[in-house]
Amino acid sequence: MKISTKGRYGLTIMIELAKKHGEGPTSLKTIAQANDLSEHYLEQLIAPLRNAGLVRSIRGAYGGYVLTDVPAKITAGDVIRVLEGPITPVEGIEDEEPAKRELWIRIRDAIKDVLDNTTLEDLANHSDDRDMEGYMFYI
Repeated sequence: MKISTKGRYGLTIMIELAKKHGEGPTSLKTIAQANDLSEHYLEQLIAPLRNAGLVRSIRGAYGGYVLTDVPAKITAGDVIRVLEGPITPVEGIEDEEPAKRELWIRIRDAIKDVLDNTTLEDLANHSDDRDMEGYMFYI
């Protein structure tokens, strides 16, 4: 399964909203500028997220979008499924021979596990300033 820009940028929108959760609405223009993305493209992505009940729009001069639930209850899997569809690494798994079918199922389940156990809160709180001193690299 290849995640397209729809999924990647949609997840960016949701992470930005998670970072601002409880502070009021955030405009797509603000998100687009902060991430050097097209505001027009983000407008196309927000509609399915709103229709799925993950975000709510607020009108007005200080309007924008807010999450409909706390970031700890919305997963990356929720967002990716709305924008990309079902999580399947290979089409037609049922037609594969048993050994390969088992492999594809295990891969699919591993991807689902990561996406469904990673919340927007996890992603919003992730720091780029990781302490690399504790890691040992071998070449």
